[in-house]
Amino acid sequence: MLTDLSPLIAATARWLTVAYPPSGGALATALCEAQARQAATVAARLRYPTEIDAGLVTLAGPGGAARLDWIAGAEPAGEHPAEDWAWRTWVDEVVASWAAALLTDPELAALAVAALADGEPTAHAPAEYRRLLAPDDRDRRAAALLRHPDLLAPVSGLHHAQLLDRLTPDRPLAA
Repeated sequence: MLTDLSPLIAATARWLTVAYPPSGGALATALCEAQARQAATVAARLRYPTEIDAGLVTLAGPGGAARLDWIAGAEPAGEHPAEDWAWRTWVDEVVASWAAALLTDPELAALAVAALADGEPTAHAPAEYRRLLAPDDRDRRAAALLRHPDLLAPVSGLHHAQLLDRLTPDRPLAA
């Protein structure tokens, strides 16, 4: 993983778990966070595949969560002290959208992890993304909202076409 993307991944995963919270106690929270982080990691690595890409997004900033908050119906950041919402400035809308798509579509998630493996000869093994690719019953219960296709549709649909273009670059374009 590119270390430059760590704040972006952490903030985007946090936004996903705040917008679609876990159901249950501390274990459910940890399982939900792990799934969100794995999805955000795969999405960020696909979105910013080179050191230059990672450096540019770090320099320019990812854009923040304002539009995502509006789409998901989350509470506005302005109602809290800055230290409570400043992390939202590191949320990347495209990465959140792609992560949401990966969380709700197992086939797309498998294709995305395979694309990472094809892109780097020393890529991380798919076992690193087990909770994303093959969640067990506890994972599913903990992240019931986070993996619900209907609930995530407004977010996952934002940049779905771009994700498909990234994963299938040779597919024919519609006329």
